[in-house]
Amino acid sequence: MSRIGKLPITVPSGVKVNIAGANVTVTGPKGELKRSLPTEMGINLEGSILTVTRPSDAKRHRAFHGLTRSLLANMVQGVSKGFEKNLEIVGVGYRVEKTGEKITLRLGFSHQVEVNPKPGVSLAVEGTNKIKVSGINKEDVGEMAAEIRALRPPDHYKGKGIRYAGEKVHLKPGKAGKVVGRK
Repeated sequence: MSRIGKLPITVPSGVKVNIAGANVTVTGPKGELKRSLPTEMGINLEGSILTVTRPSDAKRHRAFHGLTRSLLANMVQGVSKGFEKNLEIVGVGYRVEKTGEKITLRLGFSHQVEVNPKPGVSLAVEGTNKIKVSGINKEDVGEMAAEIRALRPPDHYKGKGIRYAGEKVHLKPGKAGKVVGRK
């Protein structure tokens, strides 16, 4: 039995789950999410407990068991609490500004980079070097944060670039001649 797949999902108050065959709609205070899940999986709602069952121990069913449960749990958490990713910009002259819905990044290029948020995702700027990506869909939030980070990933020699909050960047020593020094 899948360790993740057999865990029940507690649906908080204010969140409604509608199951129509393989299509699941979750509505909550932050919004509504719809998803079509594998048809083989059994999705049951009893009171405020959501469970996922599989028909057999076939490899395909075992693979989809934990996936289906995780997708449902992310939908329930997204419409009730939401998701967010925090990014930090490190480097001299690197900064971010918010103009309307989009953000403008200065990352050492000859031009400024403008980033428009995906539908359902909001971008917030704290100070001149912190970006908060938030939304109700975990996949969209993670993808938007990864796209922003990919504009200038952290450099492993100087440490400059865009990184996730709390991400540790291993700095390389550089050339051996500079490390040892000359007399």
